[in-house]
Amino acid sequence: MLALRLARGSAPLALLRRLLLAGAAGCVAFLLLAALAHAAADPVGGRASVLRLAWCAVPLAATVQLAVAVARADPSARPRAGLAVAGMGPARLPALAAASAAVAALLGTGLALLVFLHLRGDLGGLPLDGAAAGALAAGEPLPLGGMLTLLAVVPGAAAAAGALAVRRPEPPRRDLPPVGDPAAVARATPPTPAPAGLPWGTALATAGIALCAYGGDDAPATPADGWLPVTGQLGGVAAGVVGGWLLIAAGIVLAGPGVVHLSGMLLCAGRPGVMRLLAGRTLQDESRRLGRPLGALAAAGGALLAAVELDGLREFGPLGTLGTGVVLACALGTVATVADDARAARRSATATLLRLGAPRGMLRGAAALRAATLLGLLLPLTWLTTFLLTLPAGG
Repeated sequence: MLALRLARGSAPLALLRRLLLAGAAGCVAFLLLAALAHAAADPVGGRASVLRLAWCAVPLAATVQLAVAVARADPSARPRAGLAVAGMGPARLPALAAASAAVAALLGTGLALLVFLHLRGDLGGLPLDGAAAGALAAGEPLPLGGMLTLLAVVPGAAAAAGALAVRRPEPPRRDLPPVGDPAAVARATPPTPAPAGLPWGTALATAGIALCAYGGDDAPATPADGWLPVTGQLGGVAAGVVGGWLLIAAGIVLAGPGVVHLSGMLLCAGRPGVMRLLAGRTLQDESRRLGRPLGALAAAGGALLAAVELDGLREFGPLGTLGTGVVLACALGTVATVADDARAARRSATATLLRLGAPRGMLRGAAALRAATLLGLLLPLTWLTTFLLTLPAGG
């Protein structure tokens, strides 16, 4: 009940984040129900059903990442005196975050169930009733236990992710040293140590390249009937190649914080001015917060470009396209949420610089330089992901 009251009184931006989470959860639930309908209609086609269910894991992971970002950015997940008086101290904040994420995900899954039953033709009297009866195996009885289990996957995963995100929050920003002018503040702030993920991400991506090279010699997978990209030029993809793709994407995500930190170091290299120094030190300080969402967005964009280059989008079908759209929307929403949360965390430091006499134009220029640097990182990372994913087809 407290989670519902806090959601009703939230700011419009917080409500928009929860609605995005609800929409993503609903789309993933719809994909899971469609996979169940396919398995019920074709009980002997086990491999194709497993492939459909495995494809649902990708948008599910993107939705979980979005749930983590939304939980960390939610104002109700931060310790406040009012919540402490109501008995919601820091020890019970994870339960509140889990309840908020579960409510949003349950709203999406409930709507997805209604849309699924309507498109199957089980709910009459409405427009487009039974419009996707063939694709959703209308007339085939679906096991109630299986439906309830699949519908509980997304809310359960979102609730667990929200609770863990609040229990293990992002490291707080350091306070600025009390020195007399903005230039001295920027130069007196020590750089943040580099994250440890860059070498591990590079090793993981390298292992993915090797797995693609060796896995390409395996027997091709049995093609599915136009829902997954396993026909056409993407068809006959061996399981080793798919595993290599997943390792490459995971390596890009894991290396994201290190790449952002390295870009901040390069901005501070040489004899930088105050604007470049502020932008570089801020990127180093926020590399752990921004790096992985940026890497996930680059991996999602690179996978989409690789599918376009390999002419595989035509083989996706509407449900595969829906899953791809969920992954991209969740990646973009996660980056926007984390960026807004980082901006809110910088307010105290910005206020300190303004009190010391820093021009607002300099602070805006530093923010624009940070945004340009992150965009300059995103484009090469996306191109690198596309290149690595298309290596098996080129070789």
